[in-house]
Amino acid sequence: NNVVIENASHDHVNSASIDLVLGDVIMVEKPEERVINMLDKDAGHLETILMSDKGYVVPPGGVILAHTVEVFHLPNDISGEYKLKSTMARNFFNHLNAGWADAGWNGSVLTLEFVNHMQHHSVYIKPGMKCGQMVFFGHERVPNDKSYAVRGQYNGDKSVTAGKGLK
Repeated sequence: NNVVIENASHDHVNSASIDLVLGDVIMVEKPEERVINMLDKDAGHLETILMSDKGYVVPPGGVILAHTVEVFHLPNDISGEYKLKSTMARNFFNHLNAGWADAGWNGSVLTLEFVNHMQHHSVYIKPGMKCGQMVFFGHERVPNDKSYAVRGQYNGDKSVTAGKGLK
């Protein structure tokens, strides 16, 4: 079985990874205080924005959810991990550590959790810019009943997706 990646540019294939680019939909935190229940599928604290070609400015301390253009289909013997581009990290625009893609994850863009760690400077992002890379790992085949293809709640996500609640 092979990894299949839709909407990927051949020019973005590296020796051990593939560069990923930002899609045009983001979710930003609404400026209101509320308690977030991690067990609920409530994304009421987020606002969905369609970025134009002009992009979006993330303020100091700002957080966003974004997505890749690439759509992934992983077989049951390959997993992947998202890694931030070093230029982004060197500008203190960080990705929270939720970039693991389990074997069997399929039909989905990758939702990314970004935070601007700068205290005094905003960060400009725009659709189509390189935002990271996916590294793949071969391993023993996961049994079908344990595969993310069967058990995963984020399969089939075609755009940025807020948390779906802890089970």
